[in-house]
Amino acid sequence: MADIAAPAVNLPPSPAPMSAAELSKRGQIEKTAKDFESSFLSVMLGAMMKDVNTSEPFGGGRGEEMFKSFMTDAMAKQVVKSGGVGVSSVVAKEMLKLQGLS
Repeated sequence: MADIAAPAVNLPPSPAPMSAAELSKRGQIEKTAKDFESSFLSVMLGAMMKDVNTSEPFGGGRGEEMFKSFMTDAMAKQVVKSGGVGVSSVVAKEMLKLQGLS
């Protein structure tokens, strides 16, 4: 049988293992970036919903008006939880650069 040599595969060097402190910092940066995106979306949703009619018979009246900000916060958090709109990934990338962790 003929000797068949497999072609050499040049893999990039594996990154150095991260310390617990670096992993913790990266996790905190990711959380902060997602919180920022959630706050940003909450403001945007609040601006969109400020003129939504809350009067009877289809609206929730005074109660809906009072709790509208809680609803926009919850909606923003759910959007971020579902993948967001891309703000948090850009913010996290820049924060990692600033910390020298990119």
